[in-house]
Amino acid sequence: MSTPMIVAIVILVIAFIIKMPIAMGMLLSSLSYLILMHMDMSLVAEIFCSKMFNNFILLAVPLFIFAANIMNSSKVTEKIFGFATALVGRWQGGLGHVNVVASLIFSGMTGSAVADASGLGIMEIDAMRKEGYDDGFSAAITASSAVIGPIFPPSIPLVIYAVIAGASIGNLFLAGMVPGILLAIALCVYVAIIAKQRNYPCGVRYIKNQFLRMTLTALPALLTPVILLMGIYTGVMTATEAGAVAALYALVIPVVFYRSFGWGDLKEVLRSTVKSTGQIGIMLGAAYVFSYVIAMENLPELAGNIILSFADTPGKFLLLTNISLLILGMLLDSSVLQLVFLPILVPIATKFGIDLVHFGVIFTLNTMIGLCTPPFGMLLFIVTGISGEKMKVVIKEIMPMIVVMVIVLLIVTYFPDVVLWVPRLFGI
Repeated sequence: MSTPMIVAIVILVIAFIIKMPIAMGMLLSSLSYLILMHMDMSLVAEIFCSKMFNNFILLAVPLFIFAANIMNSSKVTEKIFGFATALVGRWQGGLGHVNVVASLIFSGMTGSAVADASGLGIMEIDAMRKEGYDDGFSAAITASSAVIGPIFPPSIPLVIYAVIAGASIGNLFLAGMVPGILLAIALCVYVAIIAKQRNYPCGVRYIKNQFLRMTLTALPALLTPVILLMGIYTGVMTATEAGAVAALYALVIPVVFYRSFGWGDLKEVLRSTVKSTGQIGIMLGAAYVFSYVIAMENLPELAGNIILSFADTPGKFLLLTNISLLILGMLLDSSVLQLVFLPILVPIATKFGIDLVHFGVIFTLNTMIGLCTPPFGMLLFIVTGISGEKMKVVIKEIMPMIVVMVIVLLIVTYFPDVVLWVPRLFGI
């Protein structure tokens, strides 16, 4: 490794330590490398612009963000929660199951863990508190179920993974369906066990007519993932075009069906979408520049040789990847893991012959679990803020749920057919 690269890495590490925004840290690190290598500074602008403006896939990101913001600003979350309550609320610990099922449904509309936790979370935790559930448990299951959002399609992190790794978005979306459902089932099993131990209440048992009425009320929202996925896999639209359809349909639902969305709401949604899009755009642009520096130094080859000295089979490599990402997820944000480590890990996974769609689901599930792990899990901060519960109580409650999610991660890792059978059947 050259001296300029060592300097660049030191600067990046310092940026992490002082909590500089990740995009600024990567750009500063890359610039220091180019300066020390006496290279033209215009390369930064050239790489930034050419990669960002020539990538049609990236248009899907702001469109799905826009859809998620609309869902959270209207009565859509209320209708989803009501349908999930009618569906599974009658079981013991019913609202815990509702929490998980509502997140699964909502994930088919937004693809964002943060949108799930912050949107549905307020309603879920409040309802569980009224029924006598412990605030710590309510907050923990809200954070854990939000992890389903970026796994089940559509998914913003999977779109970003596809951009960086060059994998098929359509196949990645297909690959996330079974793991997302598997994660929901595993969390529901855990909820059932805890509900029995703590004697949590059963919910209301709705009669057939009530269930049909609540289903019909929620139907416009429930059709969102069906329209998107059918459109993509029948070839009617690309994943990017599906994002546009999602954005339009998300706007139609609250305006036409629920009449719960005004001009003021739209203005706030647009402001929030532009802000989030700008943040992600800068991060991706910085990641492209940093990837160029990594390629210049041939770091993937170097990292590959180091990893091969510890892991000489695909199974060992995936185990090492899981352990590393789970540990790093406790300390770093998921965006950092994607932008910094993907350019290094993807070439190694390719060398081992690991399907990049399979690896994408493994990587994304790893980083989403990281959102729940102390001390810096974003979802932990969101749910503690919503619930008002102490962080240490939420952490105590969520640790067994993290074990449940890691078990699902291991199944996804070492049984590739769980991930790949749907893309093989319907892949595009």
